[in-house]
Amino acid sequence: MSHTATIILDRIVLIKVEANIYGARKKLKKEDLVLANGSKLPPEDLANLGSKRLLDPEQLSAFNRLKKEAERICLRIGTRFLGGYAIPCEAAPEIIAQLERIGLDFADAKTAFLAGYDAAVTDWVVRHPEFGYIIEKAVDSVEFVSTRLSFDYLVVTVGLPEALPAEDRVRLESKICSLSEQMFYEIAVDANLFIEQSLIGKEQVTRNVVRPMRRMRDKLDGLSFLDYRVAPVVNTIDDLLSRIPGKGAIEGIILQEIFATALLLADPDKTKRHGAGLLTVQSLPIALDEVVATVSHTQQFSELFAGIFDDTTESSAANEGELNAVTTEDNDDDALSDSDYWF
Repeated sequence: MSHTATIILDRIVLIKVEANIYGARKKLKKEDLVLANGSKLPPEDLANLGSKRLLDPEQLSAFNRLKKEAERICLRIGTRFLGGYAIPCEAAPEIIAQLERIGLDFADAKTAFLAGYDAAVTDWVVRHPEFGYIIEKAVDSVEFVSTRLSFDYLVVTVGLPEALPAEDRVRLESKICSLSEQMFYEIAVDANLFIEQSLIGKEQVTRNVVRPMRRMRDKLDGLSFLDYRVAPVVNTIDDLLSRIPGKGAIEGIILQEIFATALLLADPDKTKRHGAGLLTVQSLPIALDEVVATVSHTQQFSELFAGIFDDTTESSAANEGELNAVTTEDNDDDALSDSDYWF
């Protein structure tokens, strides 16, 4: 096993959430339908009849909400892995405590649902009197429904058995080392949602925008061991958060910075290139404070972000017939353009 995979496995636990929710549906049968004279159903290899609901779906909303809450809690600090969530070891106790609380809430909701199950079915029949007979003949017993409602979770560590065939070891190691790609993708999904819901078309926003920025920051920070390019991005977000006013509306240049940062996080490739670019700048012999001071006195804010979201570089010949070739290496983190440097 590679050194990188070993480090990652030493830093995470795998949490699998198992939430089973009764579907309250049954397959619709031919005898459930009343066809007009001369009408006929298509053959089964062409189309199926779908399903029928046995009660109001709203009756099951509490279980679906709790399941989604458990997933959100795991994704807030972890990332999807092997059908579960890779969680930093130090964050596991807090996640487990919240899953325990959800388990208790699920159990309470189950007790209430089963107590009112018969009444819920009767209400559904009353609401659909013409089709009550196809509901009643398909209704499940309370005992059966009880077995279809459960919530649990499992916490395990992951390792590579020595006896595992070589090809299986390579496959699992590949999944381990690609965890950072999944993390950057999930951050991009959150950032895009943040932009759509909170930033687009706004000249000023409230301090509520700080919460999604901090959540993305905390997730990146907790999983920074997955990729060396994460830490500089976290530092960039920390610097931005430290300059957001403590009260009042957020507008002007600081809102533009929030928007630009969210746009950056919404593109996994640019986020990685930006982190690598900051590491390159930090390795230069010139003091970073000097660089920042020089930039702040010689450039406007809009110029700092000029080109950061350009995907291609175009060059034109000064004289007719003369063309300067530009070669880019998409997968080479060391081959960075000026647009990769931010702040």
